[in-house]
Amino acid sequence: MKEIIKLALRNLKEHKSKTIIIGCFLILGVAIVVAGNSFLESINRGLEKDFRANYTGDIAIGTVPEKGAINDIFGVNSTNFGGEIPQLPEIVELDRVNEIVAGTKGIESATKLISAQVIMVEASNGEVDLSVITQKDDVSLDDIPISMLFSGEDDTYWKTFPDIHLVEGTFPEKGTSDILVDERVKKAYESLYETPLEIGTPVLLAGANSKGIVREAKVCGFIKPANEYSAMFQCIYCNPAFARSFADLTYANSFAQELPDTVDLSLSSMSEEDLFGGDDIFGDIDEFDSSVTAASVDFDNILGDVSLRDELNKTDDGAWHYVLIKVENKSKTESIISSLNDQFKKEGLNVYAMNWKTAAWSYSQTVAGIGIVFNTLIIILAVVVFIIIMNTMIVSVIERTSEIGTMRAIGAEKGFVRKLFFTESLILTLITSVIGVIISLIIMLIFNKQNIVITNSIVKMILGGGLIHFTPTVAIIISTIIITSLLGIISNLYPINSALKITPLKALSKE
Repeated sequence: MKEIIKLALRNLKEHKSKTIIIGCFLILGVAIVVAGNSFLESINRGLEKDFRANYTGDIAIGTVPEKGAINDIFGVNSTNFGGEIPQLPEIVELDRVNEIVAGTKGIESATKLISAQVIMVEASNGEVDLSVITQKDDVSLDDIPISMLFSGEDDTYWKTFPDIHLVEGTFPEKGTSDILVDERVKKAYESLYETPLEIGTPVLLAGANSKGIVREAKVCGFIKPANEYSAMFQCIYCNPAFARSFADLTYANSFAQELPDTVDLSLSSMSEEDLFGGDDIFGDIDEFDSSVTAASVDFDNILGDVSLRDELNKTDDGAWHYVLIKVENKSKTESIISSLNDQFKKEGLNVYAMNWKTAAWSYSQTVAGIGIVFNTLIIILAVVVFIIIMNTMIVSVIERTSEIGTMRAIGAEKGFVRKLFFTESLILTLITSVIGVIISLIIMLIFNKQNIVITNSIVKMILGGGLIHFTPTVAIIISTIIITSLLGIISNLYPINSALKITPLKALSKE
């Protein structure tokens, strides 16, 4: 083997032009693959760390979504287009879910969450006026005070997610319409309405649903995200009772969820005579008593007793969208999820446990899409490099046909020749892979020191964060070198096999 390595090194040195051409392609390919995978690794790690620590927890428990829909903590992603904007369903069997969570080992803490989407509006005229958005030129999403409205369980939420930075003011007091506003929302509000937003300022919040819910709120404080480069959209935090209005968590909604799938509301028991027959329902218009005026009609009671309606329209104090959980050991997250789901299925509960990726589907799937695009480009690059290397090797082997013939003529077996070429390929790919890794590491180090930050919300969501950073790992480097080495060996198969088919006599005659 030692002699084969010496011969391989000598041959690589003698055929410098071919070695340099193939080496440059390999160096470029390795550098791109290592840098790209390091960037994706940085995105995934940053997104997971941020969301598990501050928004989704390690595990989220929610209601099983309807067919064609995917629910996450940001709302319903549905392909079922209807007249109304779909809202997140509440957990109906919450008490039993709490009991199961409390009895599960490995859980560090748990809290509950209500989620909705709102837009903040100036409260000067008491009406929702969004015409200012259309009147201004070049208004982007970052210039509109749209936000997620989050509300957690009073006693447990801030203990479970303690890292959100309070810049000014206080947390919302219980039973009030106080709101804690993300500084990005504050900036957008002041830019759009050209008026300052301060602690104590009354504002209107309009719900992003088809029911047109509008509530007045008072700013009690301003916050910054725990991670300043977070991909998470801007947020407003409030009390549960206030959030339930926007999330359609009323007693009527809870009651509707418990109704059977089909309810007979037909009028089949009534005949046409009962419905439309008999005397003229308006009577003789000539006999209308003109003395019956608007003043004598009790319009307040024209609908009868509406106390039940009023009660059903009240927010359900026990309604929540999600139970969020932090686990003691992160490595056991999936086993705990499996255990919880087995218990839910066993008891027939219409809920399921999910990991942070599913709970933050709107974000994780976007990042996954970027990964698919990148991997597709890598495959295309690999195919192109493979073809170039193989073509170069074919030319090289053809040029060395006489050399192969000489070796065969003096007694070298096919296996020896094959080992020699494969050794040359392996040495070349290993050396160029190491060079490509080193170049890639240097470029990534320089790039990381620049601290390039993106502020656009859409781009941050697509890239999984605002900080452009690379996180190379040993696994990425080793796997890239192994794949490159295999690529180099495979690219040699066809040209070597073709050359070995030539007889020594024919090969020598070509010289």
